[in-house]
Amino acid sequence: MAQRKPFRWHVGVFLAPALLVYTAIMIVPLIGTLNLSLFNLDQGNRVFVGLANFATLFGDPRWSGAFWNALGNNAWFFLVHMLVQNPIGILLAALLSSPRLRMAAFYRTAIFIPTILSFVVVGFVWKLILSPIWGIAPGMLDAVGLKSLFAPWLGREGSALTTLALVSVWQFVGIPMMLIYAALLSIPDEVIEAAEMDGVTGWSQFRKIKLPLILPAIGIISILTFVGNFNAFDLIYVSQGALAGPNFATDILGTFLYRTFFGFQLQLGDPHMGATIATAMFGIILVGVCIYLFTIQTRLRRYQF
Repeated sequence: MAQRKPFRWHVGVFLAPALLVYTAIMIVPLIGTLNLSLFNLDQGNRVFVGLANFATLFGDPRWSGAFWNALGNNAWFFLVHMLVQNPIGILLAALLSSPRLRMAAFYRTAIFIPTILSFVVVGFVWKLILSPIWGIAPGMLDAVGLKSLFAPWLGREGSALTTLALVSVWQFVGIPMMLIYAALLSIPDEVIEAAEMDGVTGWSQFRKIKLPLILPAIGIISILTFVGNFNAFDLIYVSQGALAGPNFATDILGTFLYRTFFGFQLQLGDPHMGATIATAMFGIILVGVCIYLFTIQTRLRRYQF
């Protein structure tokens, strides 16, 4: 008769504090938000309405227009990060991992420092820099003969969101850079030496050897970018306010949720509709993460050591 393995109680003891904290600050609020989205107020009384709030959010013109506008802006905000931030991060990691580069540690530190700055500081400083009245951007462009290219980018509907997305890219490009840098360092020296013996060096070596091996890290960066961008709020709020101007051109799901839940100026707060928007955000992020885990990640595992 096979002897049963003893239950490892010490594992539960070590996991319990983290589990309790995570449950208190994540699971309980999530359940409360989901529950709040299923109710509404009727003459001051809380009434169960099921999915009626979601029907209102997606179908009522008073709500659906603002929701789809915020979702579209959020998608563009994410796309700019995917097409600009992550490729630049990969390029910087490839350059900094070169053994021939001097002062690589200084460059890594300088690029990573903005990621530890407060959103409030970054938003306020860049708003001052780009100001057409007292900002330094017009003077800097004038110094290199490009003043004609300057425009009040944060004040134009067509450029405000892209400008803020690029500011966010500047702040957080250090994160994909460091993750890819770590992935490049984890490649066994034997693989690199074998490639060099075959005459594969430089850019060709990175494209044919290193890039396929760091695809899992790139996948992780992509899903972290997706989750982070669809939870974005701080930079837009600090730079453009709760109304996400001009004319809601920079409105994303985070600012839309804030105005709805807490109210702003003449708009009264509606916790039930705010919880509905938060639940919709959770659903969007959950679907995106599941697509990544069950389709992309399973294909990338073959490249892992």
